[in-house]
Amino acid sequence: MEQDIRQVLLESAELKRRMADELVDDIRAAGEMLTRAMLAGGTVALCGNGGSAADAQHLSGELVGRFLLERPGYAAIALTTDTSILTAIGNDYSFEDIYARQVEALLRPGDVLVAFSTSGNACNCVRAVEKAAEKSVLTLALTGAGGGRLGELCDLTIRVPHQTTARVQEAHITIGHILCGLVERALVEAGR
Repeated sequence: MEQDIRQVLLESAELKRRMADELVDDIRAAGEMLTRAMLAGGTVALCGNGGSAADAQHLSGELVGRFLLERPGYAAIALTTDTSILTAIGNDYSFEDIYARQVEALLRPGDVLVAFSTSGNACNCVRAVEKAAEKSVLTLALTGAGGGRLGELCDLTIRVPHQTTARVQEAHITIGHILCGLVERALVEAGR
């Protein structure tokens, strides 16, 4: 058991080291995308399934509440949280439309949609990104190594260089925390 624990911790640490070598430019670009949108009065919407839905909720909470600095709340929403909307759209249309319909209703040109998917192929996230493109909403995906369909569609994709879902999800929350810090610092420096 101790060897298994050690192996997981070392694998996760090695992935973070690789990310420091390979993903800094993409993470910086994502931070700049989010910051520009929020400085212009835009909203950041986040979506995903399962653990990725939890990441969407976690990070929207950091933006609306606070991350590290005391400041006003920022406009962010997890499209994963309203069970009445999710079940109505899922029932009346399809599960694949649960996020696209919300993008259609809530987002405006210049806003940002962030889609979390370890495979990059979550159908409801893909449909949301397609709808976002129709509305001139910027799109950011956080995926695993392959990037999947989201990697082909999004304005920017951060591809975590790993195939194991658990390691990719751990990396996504680390990247999310970095992004929250970048946005928060930039907006506070701009007086927001």
